[in-house]
Amino acid sequence: MEFNQAFGQALRQIRLHKKLSQEDFSDISGRTYLSNLERGKQSPTLEKINQLASVLGVHPRVLVNLTYMIYDKSCETEEFVMKLGEELRSVTSAPE
Repeated sequence: MEFNQAFGQALRQIRLHKKLSQEDFSDISGRTYLSNLERGKQSPTLEKINQLASVLGVHPRVLVNLTYMIYDKSCETEEFVMKLGEELRSVTSAPE
C-alpha cells in the first residue's frame, strides 16, 4: 500500500467513526479535495492535517499515527504505541 493511500484510509476511517460526511469539511476544503485525499490521490500539508484533525475532533497525532499503523501492518496498536513512546523519549532526552 502506498503511503498516501494509508493516509486516505486513516482519514476515512476516523471520519466514518465520527459519523461525519465529506460536506462537514466544507469550511476547510472542497469535497473533491477530501475525496482525493481519501483515495490517496493527493497528500496534505501539515497545516491541512491540523485542520482536518480539528474537524475530526482528534489530535493531529491520531491521524498521523493511524496512517503509519495502516501503512506498516507489522505491529499491533500496543506495540506501535510502545515503540513510539521509546522513540520520542530517545529524541527528547538530554544528551549524555
